[in-house]
Amino acid sequence: MIPYELIVLFRVMPKPELTTAIKRTANAIFDRGGLIRKLENLGTRETPYKISSNGMPHRQASYFLYECNIPPSKIGDIINEYSRDVDIIKKDIYKKTIPEQFECTLHEEMQPPPYRKDVQEIMALARRKEKRKFKANTGMDYYPFQK
Repeated sequence: MIPYELIVLFRVMPKPELTTAIKRTANAIFDRGGLIRKLENLGTRETPYKISSNGMPHRQASYFLYECNIPPSKIGDIINEYSRDVDIIKKDIYKKTIPEQFECTLHEEMQPPPYRKDVQEIMALARRKEKRKFKANTGMDYYPFQK
């Protein structure tokens, strides 16, 4: 299964109601064969703009982040169910990106430019692509293409 991040904005409500809404959204994932790896509460805060949901404007929301593995064929079903839920103001699902592994080369970057490996490669490339120079042994005493 592919890892996804599901961001859900709930309307502001008391804790017992919020708990049941969170369980309801989690059960929707479990019922479709998904797994929840992590559930993170990002707190209640102001929304960046006024969001209208179910005929009511909302300026505050409780933000939750689900990291889960869901079969790709079931994502549409989950989004469809969440769009009918009255407690959910907004929902977005993103494919989770796995960070690339890289090797730290700070010790090489701190060297003076002529000693760096990448600068030496550029200099070698420039040497290979040097322009042809006029050869004086052509029998002509002048360069014919000079203006």
